[in-house]
Amino acid sequence: MAESTIDQHPLTGWDKPDLDLSKADWRSGSRGLGDVQIAFVEGFIAMRNGGSPQNPSLIFTPAEWGAFVLGAREGEFDLT
Repeated sequence: MAESTIDQHPLTGWDKPDLDLSKADWRSGSRGLGDVQIAFVEGFIAMRNGGSPQNPSLIFTPAEWGAFVLGAREGEFDLT
């Protein structure tokens, strides 16, 4: 398999800091039943795949997190 490199550039209008998640206190987002983990860091919420923690994390503002959770509760997202 050939190696590939993808350059990542900040999104226009991206107003979230580059958070240091290396010492974050990751917790299961589903009471230990799934792979989703969340951490609260510097006023933001980070979410990652606990089965692949080396992959990038999603970063939410509190308002974005609230909208995400509300959508999940209403069935908009399948968190399993």
